[in-house]
Amino acid sequence: MKIFLIFLSFLFFSPNLIGQEGFQYYSKKDKVTIPFQFINNLIFIPLKVNGVDLTFLLDTGVEESILFSLEDKEELKFNNVEKIKLRGLGNSDFIEGLKSSGNLVVFKDDIVDQKHDIYIILDEEFNFSGSVGIPVNGIIGYQFFKNFKVEINYLSQKIYIHNPSKEIKKRKMNKFLEVDIFFHNNKPYYSTLFEFDNQKVDGKLLLDIGNSDAFWFFSNRIKSYTFSNQSFEDFLGKGFNGDIFGKRTKLNSFSFEDFRFKNPYVAIPDSTSLSNIKWAESRIGSIGGEVFKRFNIIFDYKNSKLYLKKNKKFNDPFEYNMSGIEINHAGLQWIQEEVKMNVLTRDQTSYENITKGSDSFKYKFVLKPIYVIANIRKDSPADLCGLKKGDIIVSINSHGTDRYSLQEVNNLLKSQEGKKIIFEVDRGNRRMKFTFYLKSIL
Repeated sequence: MKIFLIFLSFLFFSPNLIGQEGFQYYSKKDKVTIPFQFINNLIFIPLKVNGVDLTFLLDTGVEESILFSLEDKEELKFNNVEKIKLRGLGNSDFIEGLKSSGNLVVFKDDIVDQKHDIYIILDEEFNFSGSVGIPVNGIIGYQFFKNFKVEINYLSQKIYIHNPSKEIKKRKMNKFLEVDIFFHNNKPYYSTLFEFDNQKVDGKLLLDIGNSDAFWFFSNRIKSYTFSNQSFEDFLGKGFNGDIFGKRTKLNSFSFEDFRFKNPYVAIPDSTSLSNIKWAESRIGSIGGEVFKRFNIIFDYKNSKLYLKKNKKFNDPFEYNMSGIEINHAGLQWIQEEVKMNVLTRDQTSYENITKGSDSFKYKFVLKPIYVIANIRKDSPADLCGLKKGDIIVSINSHGTDRYSLQEVNNLLKSQEGKKIIFEVDRGNRRMKFTFYLKSIL
């Protein structure tokens, strides 16, 4: 699967877009702990909306809270609903939506907003649950961060909301590097002199934990550096109005402050996908989850600060999907399996003598994931071996797909150059087998 990201921009056509007080801290503890799932460099957190359990993507790159999939949550009711129009990346068209105000949103019973605005996307196609392998109902960003110091520990997969009435211990904070950030449309940016392959470039980068890539760069806004011609066209993500495409390439190094990243892969979206962005002055791109996962981080929106501390994954090599396949989790199905049984018989003349009888078989039904090839990059190893969009994957390297989570399949497809991959697939009424080898083209 190609690295999935969601990257959104909004225009709201609705009256009375008034900010609310936001989340309040009701615990007496120094911090409230929220566990998260970490998939494809993205953070997914549990919350309750009007008493119903949901899962949202945590994304500093969005301002308002968005809901786009209820996934059998018909009991969820919304307050004060009005029609709006939304516009995002992909093309210039508007899509229909709803705005609901006065909703109760709760994290761990201790972080509560009683008047939360939620923007609802009505298009059922806008749903990326299949791309990450778990039900995802929406996205939350600025509203989650704005009132607290929010610490993200990628290794333990826990978020800590610090009590706003207490200071974090100085001994702990001294281990972090403090950097100043600023906000444009309530999204955090970092501005400094960056270094591309030892060449200085001045600019601003969006701090976007909802982007699974390491970096996005807008080549038309970077005049002092020329990206390598060694690149390939690829699917980069999904916006409101369709898929986002662009190029992927590699830098020898990228540096800011005291941090130097060796051989990072970067994405360069095409100009069509960028036509609806409200540009922050001097913005040249974004920093995404592939970079942030190499740190422990603390966002302090109130004081316009970001705190960074390297974790043990800082020097891990950057990777990308070398197969050219994007795989979607298309639900579950019951599969009939044959199970071999050894039948033991007892000697009629003795209670102690047990002999082995003949083999027999029984059948059981097992719930297994359905993995479908959603896209294939042209001239990639998967394309050249004959795999096609729509193929249903039955086994991977002679193992049933129930052995793998979608995350594990994605990890396999970017594991190492030259690795042999065997897919058995269903195509229509035919069972077919294909072999390819992972190949790096950067």
